[in-house]
Amino acid sequence: MVMARIVFFGTPEFALPTLSRLVESSHSVVAVVTQPDRPRGRGQKTRTSPIKAFALEHQLTVFNPTQLQDGKFRQLLSDTKPDLGVIAAYGQILPDELLKLPHYGFINVHASLLPDYRGAAPIQRAILDGQSETGITIMRVVSDLDAGPILATNNRPIALTENALEVEQALAAIGAKLLTETVDQVLAGQLKEQPQNHNAANYAHRLEKADGLIDWETPAMSIHNKIRALHPWPHGYTYWNRNRYLILESAPPLHPFENQPKHSPGQIVTANSRALVVGTGDSLGLSILKIQPEGRRPMSIQDFISGYHVTPDAKFHSLAPA
Repeated sequence: MVMARIVFFGTPEFALPTLSRLVESSHSVVAVVTQPDRPRGRGQKTRTSPIKAFALEHQLTVFNPTQLQDGKFRQLLSDTKPDLGVIAAYGQILPDELLKLPHYGFINVHASLLPDYRGAAPIQRAILDGQSETGITIMRVVSDLDAGPILATNNRPIALTENALEVEQALAAIGAKLLTETVDQVLAGQLKEQPQNHNAANYAHRLEKADGLIDWETPAMSIHNKIRALHPWPHGYTYWNRNRYLILESAPPLHPFENQPKHSPGQIVTANSRALVVGTGDSLGLSILKIQPEGRRPMSIQDFISGYHVTPDAKFHSLAPA
């Protein structure tokens, strides 16, 4: 077995299983490159990335450059004499001069079945589109975004009850295993690269806070997909009584209303200790399972209904109050 000197590029939680597997392998992780420390979360306190924290804990060499084109950083990376580069959700496109440094080039762990969902939010966009399957692609890195030849893939179903965080955690584990297997095959010259069909490519654009606004006039399944796709950020949200509410969890809308009064989109049709059902743009009402008033803790539906005196004549809105 060929043992390689590997430079690793990654930033969020998704990348941790891959880096951990590489550290435990027979290969040597000679440098870890991650995004600079930035304000994160509520309070915007400056924190290190999950990858940097892991790397420091395991006494790995860490670089977090603000500019990848910086000549000093390029020299530092070159001095590690890398054989192979591995990327897992780093967050930036690497310039050509870096891609040329390792003898075996760079390979990437991507959370979709390419050429579907190239870009920053492949898991979330797949769930938003109602896809029943996703997967991991290990690809050769080229200068164009997620456009390199495919080295290996592994499919995984998406359950109707799964949110983006749950799918991401599952794919992170799958990707770590597939990546380490692929590294050994690349070094042994055992893989045939498969070019992507660029005409079939689509893009998973980065999420924005505004993406979470719920339009109650759309079908119930589309709203359910939005709620689970945008967990844990930015969450599906709606308005009621001049306040914003995050919808944290809903049930798959599988059955139409039975013996229910006529309702309009956004209207609360059922409000009791067991259920909060909201009218949508089709005959399938949406059952909300967990909700969070903005600035407060998440609440069970029972606590929300009793604490906020919610009745069936209430109505959620898709527009902020004037």
